[in-house]
Amino acid sequence: MDTLLIDGHSLTLELVASVARSPGEIRVELAPEARSRMAASRALVDACVDRNLVRYGITTGFGKFCDVVISPEENALLQRNLIMSHACGVGEAFPEEVVRAMILLRANALAVGNSGIRPSTVESLLALLNAGVIPLVPQQGSLGASGDLAPLSHLILVLIGLGEASYRGRRMAGAEALAAAGLPPVELAAKEGLALINGTQAMTAVGALACRDALGLLEAAELAASLSFQALRGIVDAYDPRIHALRGQPGQESSAAALRGLLEGSKLATRQGELRVQDAYALRCVPQIHGASRDAIGYAASVLGRELNAVTDNPIIFAEDEAIISGGNFHGQPVALAMDFLGIALAELASASERRVERLVNPALSNGLPAFLAPNGGLNSGFMIAQYVAAALVSENKVLAHPASVDSIPSSANQEDHVSMGTIAARKARSILDNLRRVLAIELLAACQGVDLRGRAGGPGPEGLSSATAAAYRAIRAAVPELGPDRVMYPDIDAAAALLAAGALRSQP
Repeated sequence: MDTLLIDGHSLTLELVASVARSPGEIRVELAPEARSRMAASRALVDACVDRNLVRYGITTGFGKFCDVVISPEENALLQRNLIMSHACGVGEAFPEEVVRAMILLRANALAVGNSGIRPSTVESLLALLNAGVIPLVPQQGSLGASGDLAPLSHLILVLIGLGEASYRGRRMAGAEALAAAGLPPVELAAKEGLALINGTQAMTAVGALACRDALGLLEAAELAASLSFQALRGIVDAYDPRIHALRGQPGQESSAAALRGLLEGSKLATRQGELRVQDAYALRCVPQIHGASRDAIGYAASVLGRELNAVTDNPIIFAEDEAIISGGNFHGQPVALAMDFLGIALAELASASERRVERLVNPALSNGLPAFLAPNGGLNSGFMIAQYVAAALVSENKVLAHPASVDSIPSSANQEDHVSMGTIAARKARSILDNLRRVLAIELLAACQGVDLRGRAGGPGPEGLSSATAAAYRAIRAAVPELGPDRVMYPDIDAAAALLAAGALRSQP
């Protein structure tokens, strides 16, 4: 088993995905320097309690109750009550990979050393992750303002012996899961409840995994576009680097370069004037469309990359000058905007993909392919309804792409009078990403079918593909055979989507 030492400064999207998606393979521990920083800030919290100093969240209530002073004798109960009262999320539970990412991210934020929590409490949180105890965390209920209060409270319920969890594939009470894993429940000390739930780790966990997957699906979208381009005998001149250099948009130039590489050596691609003068936008403008999404995904990834190592709770402890300052780092606006932008970027990739599918199945647009890519059309419907499904997913994405971050609703007796809706934005982006994966699966199947039919008509077929796309064609055909007479198609779509989810399609021989 590998060991990852977290220090509050070094997490990346790749590391988060590795821990979240490889249960039992990576043990996570606190770095020694993180433990030292945490101990220093904890000493300041203990001093406030011992001296009866009035400090928000340490010796006072929370939110609107910030003026209610809590005695030292009641502080442990205050922390426990905070977790119990805030654990009122609803709806379907987050996938286990998201919950593992939440635990990792919360521990890493605390490891920075500005939260005033005991190192032993964070080590107990990491023990859940390392033992495979996965709290049940409902997806709905966060406004993304004072952090992800409801989801993180469900996470911490299990730490204190309450709530529900999954352990070794079985759902059970949190106390039962702790006992089965040989872990004791934690009694929270002053400020610890607040430190554990005041942060953006639910939206950031969902967003980090979505960003990681989006980068892979961007490559897949350009691969799918290249296969469709060849099936439709597209004109490569539109990808000439001189065109894209004149605009100077980095994503566009990168996408154009990727497409040129994917199409190099193709016998199916054509030149300007060889069959026609120009293509429709779904082929001609792939660099412009995909490039804009490439830039947007890069922006979202940069925001999430910073948030992985951010201190997002309140108040923040500065042990070096004995300062305790109330601020608003828990507000999820940076993540909310990035997740809305990510969702829009992914929705556009799906929209362009569906338009290419339409050109493949429409005999008026496909440059000689049979209607709906169906041998013996009429008796067979071919890809007719597969295109319907792609269109349905794209239209669903249009609804989901409406930004959540432009909404706000006051809460906590108007103390929290502007909220980010960042967790909703992240969840929507993840849903759009799932829809994009299926749209791309349909395009890949339709494009491979188009290439096969070109060959059966006597022209260049699979042997005419560029070497960079031929490998993907072979991987798809190993999982899904060419469509002859009509058959049940949803297993084909699921198989292609599974190849995309596994990263099994690569743009090289």
